[in-house]
This record gives sequence, structure tokens and C-alpha cells, in this order.
Amino acid sequence: MISRIWHGWTTPQNADAYERLLREEIFAGIRARRIEGFIDIQLLRRPVDGEVEFVTLMRFENLEAVRAFAGADHEASVVPPRARELLSRFDARSQHYEILVPA
Repeated sequence: MISRIWHGWTTPQNADAYERLLREEIFAGIRARRIEGFIDIQLLRRPVDGEVEFVTLMRFENLEAVRAFAGADHEASVVPPRARELLSRFDARSQHYEILVPA
């Protein structure tokens, strides 16, 4: 099993709008794609140094499923244009870890 981790930062003024966009559109769109091997997605949020940091944790059965989501360059971030408008910065590359002890 693979965990895909990505970070994005926004201003406190844009944080609620960004969270809403993630929950209502982006995550719903990911689930609607019914990617074989996609397990789930989690969202983390915290204020830090005058910004709001978001972390997404996605779980996939294997790297083939990650590629089905992200494309051939599976480490490239997948950030839709509407999300880019609300973010002040974000990871250009996602990190992938093998899950050794599942929850």
C-alpha cells in the first residue's frame, strides 16, 4: 500500500474557501473517477507562521494506481487551476511512502 503526501499553504483569508473547494469539488471529483486501486483521502489543516497549511494524505493499493491518478510522472503535484488561485504556494512534487503498518 502507498501513501501520497502533499502540502499546500494559503492565507488565513483564503483557508475556508480552499477547504470548501477541496471537500465539495476536488475530493468529490477524485472519488467520482473511481480509480482502480485508490483507497481514500484525508485532509489535515493547521495554522503556521501566519499561513494555513493543508496536507493531503492519499492511500493507494500500489504505484500503478498512483499513476492512474497523477499520470506517468506520478510524483508531479495535481493542483487544479481553481485551487492554484487560492494557494500562496504548494509542493511541486508529492512524496510517496510504502505503508508498512496499516491503520
